Amino acid sequence: MNDFRFFIPTEVIFGRQSVEKTGECAAKFGKRAFLVYGKASAVKSGLISQVTKSLNGAGVEYCLFGGANPNPTLAHAEEGVKKAVEYGADIIIGIGGGSAIDTAKAIAHGTANPDIPLWDIWTKKAPLVRSLPVGAVLTMPAAGSEMSDSAVLTNEEIGKKAGINTEFNRCKFAIVNPELGATVPKYQLAAGVTDIMMHTMERYFIPDIKAELTDEIAEGLLRTVIKNGKKIIENPNDYDAMSEIFWASSLSHNNLTECGRGKDFSVHKLGHALSAKYGVTHGASLAAVWGAWAEELYADCLPRFCRFAEKVWAVKELTPEKTAKEGIIRTMEYFRLIGMPTSLSDMNIYPTDEDIRALSLDATMNDTLKLSRIRPLGAEEVQRIYLRAE
Repeated sequence: MNDFRFFIPTEVIFGRQSVEKTGECAAKFGKRAFLVYGKASAVKSGLISQVTKSLNGAGVEYCLFGGANPNPTLAHAEEGVKKAVEYGADIIIGIGGGSAIDTAKAIAHGTANPDIPLWDIWTKKAPLVRSLPVGAVLTMPAAGSEMSDSAVLTNEEIGKKAGINTEFNRCKFAIVNPELGATVPKYQLAAGVTDIMMHTMERYFIPDIKAELTDEIAEGLLRTVIKNGKKIIENPNDYDAMSEIFWASSLSHNNLTECGRGKDFSVHKLGHALSAKYGVTHGASLAAVWGAWAEELYADCLPRFCRFAEKVWAVKELTPEKTAKEGIIRTMEYFRLIGMPTSLSDMNIYPTDEDIRALSLDATMNDTLKLSRIRPLGAEEVQRIYLRAE
């Protein structure tokens, strides 16, 4: 087992009445809250009214800032920074899914450092040494941003999607009411289920490390998501199933399933390049390339893929080669079952050779970054994966 540090400062308030606690939680960190949310649905559903009522009750003033994009953008975050600085915000609260929460994190970093370009912080040209506290009111299970140390932004001017990992990204509190998931479109729910699975699998497929308890947690989480993910697609009003998915969302990306093992987000790098270029839903981009990634690497990590097939999909009594392949097949079948793409063409993306090359260079930072802890993948190997995913 590798050495590790595990610290989760996020207070989670989970349940049907949890939104009522927003003001109480926010008041611990200031008296002027800057609320970041997406489109009109948060207003129409009455959620914003519930949040502001709770803030009023706790004596917390607020400023509303809507318009967070499904793939959160630098320009929108920069606009939010300007307004949050003018307002004198003490705390930033993201209301929505990962996009709104990631935008809130970006605004918190920018507001605390108004003289530093936000993209310089994001690309680590400028060190991030301070930020504002961030809270989350979660409306859909997917990104796990409510408990993670990560956030992503897309710089539309240069067509680049990038993430930043820092303890400043940890939310101070997360309000989690699974009932809110019932209003999420089924395609977005399916994309969220995929993202949850991928956050766990990106930490799972690392060879030659013994971390028995961490593996058991990851495998149990995956089995739970597979079982209940299908249920919430069929019936989004199944509160018990939705609760399992919401909780799995948080646990899948709070570093719990990497304790003693580490992580390898190579599939996310492939997906981010697709989202930046084509604007596709994040979870869908991951499902579209995962099978091609697995086919490229499974032979180099055969024991791990075999364990995945046996423990997660209950594959039995096959040769190691067939067991590993069957695990890949069943994962792809599950993605299709819940309505996710398993190829680029499923998303109506038909890249040219030049497009494939550009995607490969984006994913590998112009061939300066080697992806995967199974076997190093440069631009040439990544190009092969994209071609396989067509």
